[in-house]
Amino acid sequence: MSHDLSALCPLPLLLGLATLCAGEAAAGAWPRPAGQGFFATDARLSWPRVIGPEVQPPGKYYTGYLEYGLTDRITAGLDLGRSVSGNGKTVGFLRVPLTRPEATLKVSVELGLGRIDGAPVIRPGLSIGRGFSWGDASGWLAVDSLAEIGTSTGQLDAKIDMTFGVTMPNDWKYLLQLQTGAPYGDPVFARLAPSVVIPIGPDRYVDIGGHLGLTGDNTYGLKLGVWQKF
Repeated sequence: MSHDLSALCPLPLLLGLATLCAGEAAAGAWPRPAGQGFFATDARLSWPRVIGPEVQPPGKYYTGYLEYGLTDRITAGLDLGRSVSGNGKTVGFLRVPLTRPEATLKVSVELGLGRIDGAPVIRPGLSIGRGFSWGDASGWLAVDSLAEIGTSTGQLDAKIDMTFGVTMPNDWKYLLQLQTGAPYGDPVFARLAPSVVIPIGPDRYVDIGGHLGLTGDNTYGLKLGVWQKF
């Protein structure tokens, strides 16, 4: 079964959002400086929105994400957790910018290799982002797209995430993300995922958030995680 990827998010909308408005979490369009890194891990719980006669235990899974600047232009990373299809994933990747460091609009591409549900995959990606100032606060708007392609089956799962984030003067961060995906053989989905990120130590933060399925996803959930920059 194939998907019309324009149903995820039309290209003009992506470009329009990207040109409106630097990322603090997974760098996406922003290269990680040489010798600097970022690690995040979280636990996620989800429940069906339709409650049946029996109380169901929550679905749960864990994620891990690592980025490290090999040079000022090459970022290496490791992505662990769940894929677009919902299966377990382990993907290593390299990311390079297409734009100059002084460019207002940031564009990067990446290529990942790994396994999803035990099967080999290749994962190309494109990230677009722009930072902005808002009074004493700063923020970013980013569009991150990935395609997970099974090398033995040719099956393709696609995702596009749009993130709006603001960092306050006290270093609290507020994020709102629209997550969309087109798993092979399943309906296109979209979910809204807000979170607040609170500093708890030097370069360390706690990430508290949730999600609500909008279409193709009938769940809601909670997330508790930790960020560490190094």
